[in-house]
Parts: sequence; C-alpha cells; structure tokens
Amino acid sequence: MKKVLITGAAGFLGSHLCDRLIKEGFFVAGMDNFITGDKRNLSHLYNHLNFEFIEHDVTQFINIEGDLDYILHFASPASPIDYLKIPIQTLKVGSLGTHNLLGLAKAKKARILIASTSEVYGDPLVHPQTEDYYGNVNTIGPRGVYDEAKRFQESITMAYHRFHGLETRIVRIFNTYGPRMRLNDGRVIPAFMGQALRGEDLTIFGDGSQTRSFCYVDDQVEGIFKLLLSDYSLPVNIGNPYEITIKEFAQEVIKLTGTSQKIIYKKLPQDDPLQRQPDVSLAKKILNWEPKIGQEKGMRMTFEYFKTLSQEELFKSDHKDFKNHIKK
Repeated sequence: MKKVLITGAAGFLGSHLCDRLIKEGFFVAGMDNFITGDKRNLSHLYNHLNFEFIEHDVTQFINIEGDLDYILHFASPASPIDYLKIPIQTLKVGSLGTHNLLGLAKAKKARILIASTSEVYGDPLVHPQTEDYYGNVNTIGPRGVYDEAKRFQESITMAYHRFHGLETRIVRIFNTYGPRMRLNDGRVIPAFMGQALRGEDLTIFGDGSQTRSFCYVDDQVEGIFKLLLSDYSLPVNIGNPYEITIKEFAQEVIKLTGTSQKIIYKKLPQDDPLQRQPDVSLAKKILNWEPKIGQEKGMRMTFEYFKTLSQEELFKSDHKDFKNHIKK
C-alpha cells in the first residue's frame, strides 16, 4: 500500500483529497495545525484503518516514520479573510513549510505535489490565463503575502526538481467550491449563500463587472489526482473555464435560494483581480481532464450542504479565533 502525506488535511480541499486518496487505496497521513482547518472535516476518517492524523505546523521540522511515497502540500490560508489576518504565517507556510516538505520528499525519495493558485497571475493582463503567463502581481500590496508565497513556492519546487532531480508536480488551482467550505471565509460563493440564508442583502465589492470561474470540488480533486500520477513537472491550471460576472453570479444565487434580497455595492479591495478564467488546454492535453459538473448542479449541491449548518455556525462573523493559534 502506497503512503501519502497530505498537509492542510483539515481544510476544504485537503479533506476531500484525503477521501479520494483513501478511496484509491492509499494509506493517508493527514497533517494540520488547525489555524484555518476544521477537525470536523476529518471526523469521518479518524477511525479509518487507512488514515492517521498528525497535528503539526509544517513551518517546523517534519519527520515521518517509515516509507513515504507521495506528498501533497495543501497547507496554507487560502481566502483573503485569512491571509490578511495572518500575513506572516501565510508567507512562512509558503516558504519555510514548502522548504521543509521538499526536504522530506528528498529524504524519502517521494513525489511531491504542491498546491499553487491562480493568484500567481495577479490582476492578469492576459485573458484567459495560460500557464506560460508570468502574471501581474503587486509584491507589496496586502494580497502580496499570499501571491508571493505561492510564487516562491513554485520557484523553490522547480529548483529542487532541477538541482536534486526531485519528482515534483505543481497545480495552479482556480476558484473551487463545494461542501466543507467555511461559510464565513470571505470568498464569494459562501459569502453570498451565507447572506441569503441569513436574510441579508448580497454584498458586491466593486461594480460587479469583475469575472470569476468556479470549479466544483469533485472536478478539482480529479484533476489534482491525475496530475499527481502524471509525468509532467511544470505548472498546470485546474479550474472551470466557464466565466461569469460577480453581478450575474449574485443574481443566480438569489434565484437558487428563492430569496428576495437586494444587491448592495461596496468599494473594491486593493489589487482584487478584475478577470479570472483558466485556460485548461494543457490539462486536457496531458491529463485528459476537463470539468464535468455544471455550475447549476454544483451550486445546488453546495447550497444543500450550507443549509445543514447550525444557526450558531450560520451567524458566526468569523470561523476561528486566530489569537490562540498565532505565534509572535
């Protein structure tokens, strides 16, 4: 049985990857320090014979007993509400954490896949975004802590690949949604659905003309799994190329939820990208992958999940009290 370490295992994507890898016959070691992860995302796995959990901060030295075949590095704050609150930790997990995991992969002769992001493209001047576009990123802006952490992560990963011959994979993840998203993490889908469920007006930042492309989590996980088992070492976009404006999306949420909220507008945050759409031609070519789940179906399944949350969870202004987790 192959063994895989998944960091950020208690997060949205990390927990779904744990499920998928166990289903595929792997033994999964899940690692998280719960800065942004949620223990409930893994509660169904704690007694599984092919799963073990390790509570650990990846920015500290990592030791895994025995053989290790694969590493999936998904530890990182991933939403603006998180990385704007904990900017230093965001930079450290992308730099020190990645360095530690690359060292572990080298010591264990393991293949490592790192989770990069469409944010490496910044506010793009090329549309849609292809993997050979270098991006338009404000390195000193408030979002730069996340963007640059991920860009450095890609650079050091390729350095280990070229200098040490390490087997590496890089996935550039575009907006992904589905069950286990945190309702109040600041991203547009849970934000709109949470406001609708609470009977609040839907808040759009800017005039709503900015675009996004949303990929359902099952499609994202399928693409990541195929990339892990491929022989391709350069970055690959995984996302859904269906593009929609934020205003159109808000109107779809109102229609889906059957509510009658208004749309209100607030100032657009600094460096918020105006366009986001993946070119997935490379993934189609080398992975034979493309998204299968349409937005209407994916949104319905996601909304059904959010409807199951308790009133306490629904009305929380923040998911976590970060003060107990942040080190000076």
